[in-house]
Amino acid sequence: MNETVADRTALTEQETHLSESPSAVPGTQRPGGRTAKVRRAVLDATQETLATGGFPSLNMDQIAAAAGVGKTTVYRRWGTPVGLVADLLTDMAEQSQPAADTGTLAGDLRANAALVRETLTDLRMGAVFRAVIAAAACDEECARALNGFYRTRLTEWAPVAERAAARGELPAGTDPLELLRAVSAPLYYRFAITQEELTPADAERAVTTALAAAAAGAYVA
Repeated sequence: MNETVADRTALTEQETHLSESPSAVPGTQRPGGRTAKVRRAVLDATQETLATGGFPSLNMDQIAAAAGVGKTTVYRRWGTPVGLVADLLTDMAEQSQPAADTGTLAGDLRANAALVRETLTDLRMGAVFRAVIAAAACDEECARALNGFYRTRLTEWAPVAERAAARGELPAGTDPLELLRAVSAPLYYRFAITQEELTPADAERAVTTALAAAAAGAYVA
């Protein structure tokens, strides 16, 4: 975080103004101005905590202190550690790279596989995803938040398959989400289950396999 002591003090002093909407659902607001600054500080603190200590270390009071905001603001706006994770995943989905448009299905899927691989092999982001995936395995709310993140990203990449179908590269009726899942699933398996190194060759193999299956009509709804 790049907040100065003065910035954090100012954030804390604004707590009353930032807590005027107690009925807000955690992670659903799209604030601007000072509220956006508070949200950014809290989500940065949440990401840092997940990266360094995992989900069990996500303490609301400590997040408030790390972000330099009042505890009342954090509890009222996010409610629980799961609320923090849900909003962080929403923010990550919003900031992720847009879907590729290379002009070919193979090129677009390679870009997708490369993005997944680069994210999971990044020391910080890999640790964050490992923490969230572990938490989702034993917490239904966290699982729903993680599902929402991936659903958003799959939907954003769906036009890749739609454009490919229009160019005649895919059989009519191909399910875009199933195609995209086929690309990323082998990578997540290595990352989360077998915990093997993810190499460019793994990404290429996932794309090649998905393309072959798609051409054979495996993902036709």
